Amino acid sequence: MLTLSQFQPHRDGQTLDTAIIQQALDQATEQQMSLKIEAGDYLTGALFIASHSRVEFEPGVRLIGSTDLSDYPEIKTRVAGVEMQWPAAILNIIDGEDVVIEGSGMIDGNGPIWWARYWGTDQKGGQRKVYDAKNLRWIVDYEVKRPREILLYRSKNCVISDLTLTHSGFWNCQVTYCDQVEIKQLTVKENNGPSTDGIDIDSSTNVHVHHCELSCGDDCIVVKSGRDGDGLRVNRPAEHIEIDHCVIHSGYGVTLGSEVSAGINDVHIHNMVFENTDCGFRMKSSADRGGTIQNVIAEHLEMRNVQFPFSWLMNWHTQYNHKTMAVTTEMPPMWAAVASQIPLDQQKTTVKDIVVRDVTATLAPDYAKESRAFDLKAFPEKPMQNITFEDCHLVASEFGHVVAVEGLLLKQVYVSVQRENDQQLEKFDTR
Repeated sequence: MLTLSQFQPHRDGQTLDTAIIQQALDQATEQQMSLKIEAGDYLTGALFIASHSRVEFEPGVRLIGSTDLSDYPEIKTRVAGVEMQWPAAILNIIDGEDVVIEGSGMIDGNGPIWWARYWGTDQKGGQRKVYDAKNLRWIVDYEVKRPREILLYRSKNCVISDLTLTHSGFWNCQVTYCDQVEIKQLTVKENNGPSTDGIDIDSSTNVHVHHCELSCGDDCIVVKSGRDGDGLRVNRPAEHIEIDHCVIHSGYGVTLGSEVSAGINDVHIHNMVFENTDCGFRMKSSADRGGTIQNVIAEHLEMRNVQFPFSWLMNWHTQYNHKTMAVTTEMPPMWAAVASQIPLDQQKTTVKDIVVRDVTATLAPDYAKESRAFDLKAFPEKPMQNITFEDCHLVASEFGHVVAVEGLLLKQVYVSVQRENDQQLEKFDTR
């Protein structure tokens, strides 16, 4: 086993160690040896891990992301469902095979610096304000480039375990075009910035996420398969996904979408705990999008103080999803890729064959937010189909909405609704 200390890194968290760490990674791979990274603070830009590598973080290791965007070379990648040139992540596995990254170290992305560039220090300014004023909400997330913390891209047979991810500039851990990936015992915390998703499973197959703990500013664990026209061009589904035994403390829970052009199939979500989250099990898309979400089982879920246990919105966040420009030869390639639409006759996402069972959702007596047991909304011309809820016990301030759902089966579903105006407790029993 090689150790990083053999290469004499600075380890002071202030002097860039990128070249030294990369040299150690490359030499360990060439010699077919594992690399151990000892305790210390390492300031770094993008690092690239080759096939057949094993990297072990000792307790007390902290990789600190550089705040200089030039330390993250632009690579061919996919961002929020669209292929483009974008900055590499802090840790990158690209076209890799048989890679293990493990140990109880931390990656700190220096997020507040990147978040301020996006939306200012008050979440009302920055480049977001500039683009909003030009009616360009749909492109600003791509234009304001921010590093991710871990990227697995076109790789297979990889394991990520035990790390702590915090203060990510953008998504924390992205898995795109991969097969046979296991992510376990990952902790994601202190991510209160824009688009700070926890774990994004994007057009990948046979992915298992388990025994993780997450606190995010956006979706905590999310499955995607490409955005609009560019996603349909690539046409790689996300399928055979298992998510289980995770604890989610804040954010938008477990989400399917909103980029679903190539479809999502065969997802099993089970034995999960949600505490003080905005959503529990979430699905989202928009009228401009297509694809199919099907064959999903969500079971054995415990939700405490969850505002929307089931938020399934097929026309979610229209300002973000609806483009305000047609594709032209004059616009930048990235803009054209984002603006690309799918054919009109393929728009509106199909949702079918979803089973939810054994769910308990409770609210503390002092819970202050308005909550909905159900928020299920599709389109009359393309309703959700074959949706089953079984053995669910839910407490909320209102029952919510069920719009355009065909073949809805509620079996042993109990909803207790507390209405503020008269403090009367209403119970809905669907036995």
